[in-house]
Amino acid sequence: MTARTWVENIGRLTVEGVTEMGLGAALLAESLYWLAAGPSQKQPVRVTAVLQQAMEIGIKALPITAVLSVAIGVMVSIQGIHTLKIFGAESQVTLGVALSVTREFAPLITGILVAGRSGSALAARLATMKINEEISALTVMGVSPVRYLVAPALVAMMIVLPLLTWFSDCIGLAGAGLYISADLGMQFGAYADELRNVLAVDDVMHGIGKSVLFAMLITIVGVVNGSIVTGGAEGVGRVTTRSVVHAIAAIVITDMIFAFIVTR
Repeated sequence: MTARTWVENIGRLTVEGVTEMGLGAALLAESLYWLAAGPSQKQPVRVTAVLQQAMEIGIKALPITAVLSVAIGVMVSIQGIHTLKIFGAESQVTLGVALSVTREFAPLITGILVAGRSGSALAARLATMKINEEISALTVMGVSPVRYLVAPALVAMMIVLPLLTWFSDCIGLAGAGLYISADLGMQFGAYADELRNVLAVDDVMHGIGKSVLFAMLITIVGVVNGSIVTGGAEGVGRVTTRSVVHAIAAIVITDMIFAFIVTR
């Protein structure tokens, strides 16, 4: 590969990336517009569509969220006790577990789970509709595809993901408490009392606040990838996979930036 070809590839990928980010920003702005101005124009975002999306994203994701949350809580407890034993301070593990689960692991794992489960499904659905020209049919009928398809998913995601994160907090801390009680011989009630002493509302809201950002990223990434599909079934599979990769990357990078800003 010559230097010229290498530079051209970088330029092409940069232009594509900026174009997709611009498309994502435009879709987000239009979705917020329909949420605010839709009722006055007698074209409100459909509540039934929001509830349907919320059911798919939230209720059906509870079992796998619970399993992963317990596993994360136990894992953090194991690593925390193992590390603190070096200093003879394993009794302080509750503080580390409480902050790690609520501020980082619960929102991060829940966001990645929803990105892989619901973000990919959103991208695949929109890609299939575009290939079948269903989105063009909506436009011909005078129905805004953004109001009809994107805004309900955005609202549902921004409501459900924080609730799933809070659920993950509770299950993860409960799982951690069971392991700590068994390993250190601590009563679960004593663990709960210590948890109340070391955990502040701000710690919980820190994770929930991040989950709102993650919800916006997952929805917009899924919609953008679904809207740029080309080809047939192979194209749908390609943008679905691409949506998961991009959403997870966006979540991890945003989490890093968020952590850096709030700890300054």
